[in-house]
Amino acid sequence: MAETPPACVYLVGAGPGDPELLTLRAARLIGEAEVIVHDGLVSAGILAFASPHAEMISVAKQRSRHSVPQDRINALLVELAQAGRKVVRLKGGDPFIFGRGGEEMEACRAAGVPVEIVPGISAATGCAAQAQLPLTHRDAASAVTFVAGQCKGLTDQDWSGLAGAGRTLVIYMGVATAADIADKLIADGVSPGIPVAVLENGTRADMRTLRTLLADLGDMVAREKVKSPALIVVGEVAAYALAQDVLAGWAAQMNNGAEMLS
Repeated sequence: MAETPPACVYLVGAGPGDPELLTLRAARLIGEAEVIVHDGLVSAGILAFASPHAEMISVAKQRSRHSVPQDRINALLVELAQAGRKVVRLKGGDPFIFGRGGEEMEACRAAGVPVEIVPGISAATGCAAQAQLPLTHRDAASAVTFVAGQCKGLTDQDWSGLAGAGRTLVIYMGVATAADIADKLIADGVSPGIPVAVLENGTRADMRTLRTLLADLGDMVAREKVKSPALIVVGEVAAYALAQDVLAGWAAQMNNGAEMLS
């Protein structure tokens, strides 16, 4: 008896949270999937697109603890596809922007499993749009850099040139290390008075956008009890965000920096 050829694994970007930001292709594939392997940040509204007959497998990750190790997720996708089941690997944001989509793609390729990438609206673009914060602007920024704030060896990295005049820095997964990030950027030459925006729960009903200055970033995250998921945007464009200004009293003395937020 001939073996069943493996079904395709679809690495699908679920976007930053709002179900209306799904692409048409993503919504269709979710509805057609036999198995959906999804991240914890994928909202219930997005999972509602699935067939009632689909098997739902959560592989939610939390800081410093993975409920399912990445190697096991890779193997699971391969196993399901080799059993002939149509698999959607549903990932927050875009699969190829801090989504480990590249690792999962490689695992499928190595096992001879067909794989297709379905891009999603990234957390950076989706959250910035809701906050009306342009990541580029002819008067403020002509370059954008994405970095991960939870990466190992933060103090050993050279972040000089990533933020400053004419440049925007978007930091994913940086809430827990916000104070260290601010210290690192200032040590690498970024002005303490540069504007910063923190975008919490982006594109969702409870989204919160906060603005301050880089020197106040760590204190502000603690003071305002900012929780993940949240993005940190550093650069002159942060001054455009529709946001609550949360400058501490000391910031009033930084007249030059504070004027950038007016």
